[in-house]
Amino acid sequence: MTKNNNAKNENSLLYLNGINKSFPGVQALSNAKLSLSAGSVTALIGENGAGKSTIVKILTGIYQPDSGEIFFNGSSVKFYSAVDALKIGITAIHQETVLFDELTVAENIFLGNAPINKFGMIDLGKQSKKALEILQSINADIEPNMLLRDLGIASRHLVAIARALSVDTKVVIMDEPTAALSFKEIQEIFTLIKQLKKQGKAILFISHKFDEIFHIADHFTVFRDGEFIADGNMADASQDKLVSLMVGRSVDQIFPKRKPKLGRKIFSVSEFSHPTEFADINFTLREGEILGFYGLVGAGRSELMQAIFGITRAHTGQLTIEGDPVYVTAPSKAVKEGIVYVPEDRGTQGTIKPIPIYQNITLPSLAAVSKAGFLQEVEEFQLSREYTQKLDLRAASLDTKVENLSGGNQQKIVIAKWLATKPRIIILDEPTKGVDIGSKAAVHEFMGNLAANGLAVIMVSSEIPEILGMSDRIIVMRDGKIVSEHKKNSVTPEILIKHAAGLMEP
Repeated sequence: MTKNNNAKNENSLLYLNGINKSFPGVQALSNAKLSLSAGSVTALIGENGAGKSTIVKILTGIYQPDSGEIFFNGSSVKFYSAVDALKIGITAIHQETVLFDELTVAENIFLGNAPINKFGMIDLGKQSKKALEILQSINADIEPNMLLRDLGIASRHLVAIARALSVDTKVVIMDEPTAALSFKEIQEIFTLIKQLKKQGKAILFISHKFDEIFHIADHFTVFRDGEFIADGNMADASQDKLVSLMVGRSVDQIFPKRKPKLGRKIFSVSEFSHPTEFADINFTLREGEILGFYGLVGAGRSELMQAIFGITRAHTGQLTIEGDPVYVTAPSKAVKEGIVYVPEDRGTQGTIKPIPIYQNITLPSLAAVSKAGFLQEVEEFQLSREYTQKLDLRAASLDTKVENLSGGNQQKIVIAKWLATKPRIIILDEPTKGVDIGSKAAVHEFMGNLAANGLAVIMVSSEIPEILGMSDRIIVMRDGKIVSEHKKNSVTPEILIKHAAGLMEP
């Protein structure tokens, strides 16, 4: 970490200005800025993919910006690692902070930062005493020597907060801190935030729940597509104003003009429920239709799709194809029934990066490219070439390893792999996540062609322009349930996000 004490003072404890960050094919942040003041809560608001996670990783030293400046107490600083951010007093409490069940509360709080005695050993008594002091300072009635595994979710959150406060913290980042909490537990977190404000901490609060934002935040900052859009005082804001700032985009040329020709009902989901992820899911899907699923973080969309594909098992409910019940007990069974799933995480779930393109594409279709139990490499290349040409894959050859391709081309390989099985229903989970605009256009064009050829398409997307630009019908989920359904031409971005955030009744 380096400082320049002659840098600009921005009347705030922490100030980011002109921050740019790009990854291969993606501009994650573009000229972004953010200001945090001591003793104040700033809500960072934006859709999924707006750049919130990237700015948090820059603040905590995990990422380094390509350009731009960070000021702390008026001095320019640079974080080369998470340790640098921690030394200056910036800590983050994530929705799923890593804690260890087999360690005590005190050991979790001081992991990697334990007090040492004169013999160079961990001073267990001092560690326990200091842990108790921190827990009492946030009104957490937790015994320091308890094993973490014996605590509930809310208490674990408090331990994570105590861990963040075990250093000389000046900035506290809370990323979806209430996602898994009950109403009572959420109120306890709010009480804690008020205590941290009184202690002079600057707090960055990230949440998709507007009722929480208006309850706890003093200021707001809106990001959209990696860019700073607006900031201001919560007292001057309204839900409509913030929603408009979040989604103020028009559907542009990256979406092909389509005239859908819907066929018969081919697929239905009835009373589909999972013990923890989703409940009472009912919908139908027609041939030639693109059915969009929209929702915010934790809505249960991906979990629903994984259950349909057999990755996880639903507790109750029925799937039918062309009126006949089907029982999907594993992904292999789903593929046999004509259902395929292109996952959101193509890196770990969609491709095997160290092997060539053609082997990735033919993996689910080995029987089709084998004779007498032996793979036929010529047929593997022929099948791969057919589908990579349809998707306009850009690669030197089909021998190229997937790990050497751009994100957009990797996504095309995942789609090609499943299309080679000749499915009837294809589920696309965040089909253009992390890909450049040119690749997005190619994927959208091909999606339209799939539907035009009679394939039934389910598309999960967190991007409202994509949902509105590609879907014939839109289902909105929240907290594991379907809360509304809309025809493409009868819904606005504001209505979608209000349903997803629980701001409007269906």
